[in-house]
Amino acid sequence: MGAMTMGMILTFALVAAAIGSGLVAGIFFAFSTFIMTAFSRIPPEQGIAAMNSINVTIVRSPFMLVFIPTAILSILIAVLAVIDWRGSAGIWMLAGAGLYVIASFISTIVFNVPMNDALAKVSGNGAQAASVWNTYLKDWTWWNHVRTIASLLSAVAFVRALMIP
Repeated sequence: MGAMTMGMILTFALVAAAIGSGLVAGIFFAFSTFIMTAFSRIPPEQGIAAMNSINVTIVRSPFMLVFIPTAILSILIAVLAVIDWRGSAGIWMLAGAGLYVIASFISTIVFNVPMNDALAKVSGNGAQAASVWNTYLKDWTWWNHVRTIASLLSAVAFVRALMIP
């Protein structure tokens, strides 16, 4: 593959990954800053039902057309950074890729999805449901903050890599 072709692929991947991780950060930011707070203010059975509905809907939504391809692009960027090392740009590329893949994508799979799966088994409005809901709100939101910050920093790192000649 020629240097010009490699450069064009890398530029496209960095731009797309910066946009993708920025979009994902915005979605996660909304959950961290007002959606989960709003859910905490309604009765647990309503909050559980709303979150369970979101969790079913999101896996069939356009969000997945950004979330997963951005992880794939991040892996591609990391590979290209190693194959065609560009000094400080390579460091930014690896940082952006690592932040997105590890702290946004993998943390979702390891932490948020299992909490979502556990919440899907909760119904009713008893003390147990309220207890599970309160723990879910705290823990899920904490990991969502991690995903928000990681996705935002990933976008910044990809843009920074683009700025280095």
